[in-house]
Amino acid sequence: MLVSKNAAQKPYKRLALRGSLVSARLLVLALLNLPQPGLAAEINPAIWPASWLAPAKTASELNITDFKEPPLLAALVENGKLPPLSARLPLDPMVLEPADSIGSYGGTARIFESDWNMFNPVESPLSIDPTVAHILPNTIKTWELTDEGRTITFKLRAGIKWSDGEPLDADDFIFFHRHQLLNPELSPVLDPRWLDSRTEKVDDLTFSYHFKEPFPLLINLMAQLGDYYVIPSDYMRQFHPDFVNREALIKRIRQEGYISWMAYYNAIRLWTRNQPPLMPTLRPFQLIKRTATSKLYNRNAYYAKVDPQGQQLPYIDKINADIIENQDVLAAKAATGQVDFAAFELKTQDFPLFKLGEKTAEIKVHVWKRLHGSDVIIEPNLNIRDERLKAVFQDIRFRKALSVAINRDEMNSIIYFNKGVPRQATVIPTSRFFEPTFASAYTEYDPAQARIWLDEMGLTDRDGDGFRDYGNEERLTITLEFLDFETPKNISLELVTSYWREVGLDIRLKEVDPALQTSRATAGLMQMTVWHADRTTDILFPFQPMWYVPMHTGWEESHWNDWATYYLSKGLRGERPPAEIIQLQTWWDELTRSTDPQRVTTLGKNILRSTAENLWTIGTVGLAPQPVVVGHRLKNVAVQGYWGWDNRWTMPYHPATWYLEK
Repeated sequence: MLVSKNAAQKPYKRLALRGSLVSARLLVLALLNLPQPGLAAEINPAIWPASWLAPAKTASELNITDFKEPPLLAALVENGKLPPLSARLPLDPMVLEPADSIGSYGGTARIFESDWNMFNPVESPLSIDPTVAHILPNTIKTWELTDEGRTITFKLRAGIKWSDGEPLDADDFIFFHRHQLLNPELSPVLDPRWLDSRTEKVDDLTFSYHFKEPFPLLINLMAQLGDYYVIPSDYMRQFHPDFVNREALIKRIRQEGYISWMAYYNAIRLWTRNQPPLMPTLRPFQLIKRTATSKLYNRNAYYAKVDPQGQQLPYIDKINADIIENQDVLAAKAATGQVDFAAFELKTQDFPLFKLGEKTAEIKVHVWKRLHGSDVIIEPNLNIRDERLKAVFQDIRFRKALSVAINRDEMNSIIYFNKGVPRQATVIPTSRFFEPTFASAYTEYDPAQARIWLDEMGLTDRDGDGFRDYGNEERLTITLEFLDFETPKNISLELVTSYWREVGLDIRLKEVDPALQTSRATAGLMQMTVWHADRTTDILFPFQPMWYVPMHTGWEESHWNDWATYYLSKGLRGERPPAEIIQLQTWWDELTRSTDPQRVTTLGKNILRSTAENLWTIGTVGLAPQPVVVGHRLKNVAVQGYWGWDNRWTMPYHPATWYLEK
């Protein structure tokens, strides 16, 4: 039996690591009401206001006729610097019910810059309910699919305005589609579904998308990422050569140091500039200024929603977001109550620190549930340029050996206090596409079986150094590059690679920054990388099954770029996939076009079953608890929620209703 000399010491090191965490784990388990394994994806909806689970009612439906505004804005109105509230709110605004109580106006929230999307959530045209199972109206009031899903027509609510006071209307969606999405300079690579699409303006509040093939999943897209597909056209046309002189625009952008009009346009749109011009927003807060150390956001005076007493939201006046890169500093500041809200960069293994802060700093530690099917998803590059390594990766025995060599129970104990779920990357248990075998496939810890499969492949230790070699006695060495981001990747990979060393595999870690992750992953240069397996709900899995089907390229993945490129380019670029991969793409094509719910479910399960059988990627532990640290001043933050990209983290839990207690 082959056992690495270096690996022989690893069990003791891991035992020492586990021993050092015993007292911390006991503290957490004693003080923290974490979910039990296996129930980690389920929250009782009764903990949220019932109104959050249904389309938001409007003021007229609740007999609200009197509206109020914050004192900060009332003073501006009095001084003639802002129109009156009646001119800023819709005639019949949507009403948001707070989680606990009606709030009070005022104050500046202190957060980290990494949490700005959570404190100032997007206003997508459609929204997602707190269970992450249903799509609800938002700025779009109604929608209709016709011609078997080839035409989708949307009707906007009347009277909603951007933060500069201009109305939200059909032109804002059409502008984005015609002048950004279909502009080859701004969008050089386009999802094939949009290539032959067109938009039609029915009236100021009604517009349609027309597609060559059915595209019913546009509804999911408008809920999860719909804010991307609408833009304040009156404002942004001044930065677009379709509407202004190109030479004059280029002269202007060069004076500001941008290399192209596209870079300038996107800096304004994405708020990456330090000062105006910055694109108006529909969010509760507008970015005002950025420095090297912080960002300042002011309340959106035209925000279109009110509370049950008719008070215009948000309650909070300003946000000051500190830019801090060091995660240890972030955790320490959160634990000592130096911010009002922190979550995005916080790690599960820091729960003991945060629980101590509850005793000493008057913070509250809420336990939300991550929507990651696996916190760390391992991606061997099946299209790697090295033909010898490609043959290893494409051998199912190697991927199965990698999987069963991982001691997921020990990972769950050391990293997650036994409150995650050892599993493969697949959808969450509440999904219509879930089957238990999809999560359990090849997750039983069995290093002996891993050694058998590796031996069968001819990957044996030929020189007696404890590591496996190719047939010519050259050591099989693999570099795993990773970005330590959002989930506990570093500690997870230290454990995973130690397990692999125990079966004789020399897999070396290399941490990279976001720029390298992006450039190397998209170019297919990484031998192996990891990400976190989001896109696990019925909202996003059908539209973006990127861990299970080669249909996308990006910084998140590098396991089958050539096959994805072949698919996206309709065979013009990339590499033609083998039959089983083409079958995955064929299933997904049909799934995206089908309006038959039963057929959609069958196709989705076919895709997930293939992943369970073939281990295109390898999962570790998922459905883990997410720490959400709330300062003693901040009120109305939901005690529990689902946390992830699928629902844009906090969007269904209405941060506009959060307030600072005086």
